[in-house]
Amino acid sequence: MPFIPVFVRTEISRSFLFSTFFTRFQQQIAQVGAVSGALAFGIAAPAFAGDVGAGEQVFNANCAACHAGGQNVIMPEKTLEKAALDQYLAGGRKESSVVTQVTNGKNAMPAFGGRLSEDDISNVAAYVIATSESGWDE
Repeated sequence: MPFIPVFVRTEISRSFLFSTFFTRFQQQIAQVGAVSGALAFGIAAPAFAGDVGAGEQVFNANCAACHAGGQNVIMPEKTLEKAALDQYLAGGRKESSVVTQVTNGKNAMPAFGGRLSEDDISNVAAYVIATSESGWDE
């Protein structure tokens, strides 16, 4: 190895460490900037992104007995129609509110938190919200 004076080696090491640190710092700032930008413009993915198709299967197997066609055989005014969800669903018409209702139950509706997986509940929530938007087939 050739002789390199100590002060030169020190400067090279400092330069290398600084450039490595600076590059990593720039990468992290770029990632934070991209996420911040996405959030600022409302293009970030929703917190609950369930699979609507899988949710339909879960709904048909577990919910349709009381909620066929988006209706409610126990409390007829509290349907799964868009307007009823806006009016009656605690937390408003959004997937997270459906997840809470399905997981914990409420009034005559039993809790499904112990019976269905979190994925199944997220999927059925996505199905309910999507179908309330497009309209239920009766």
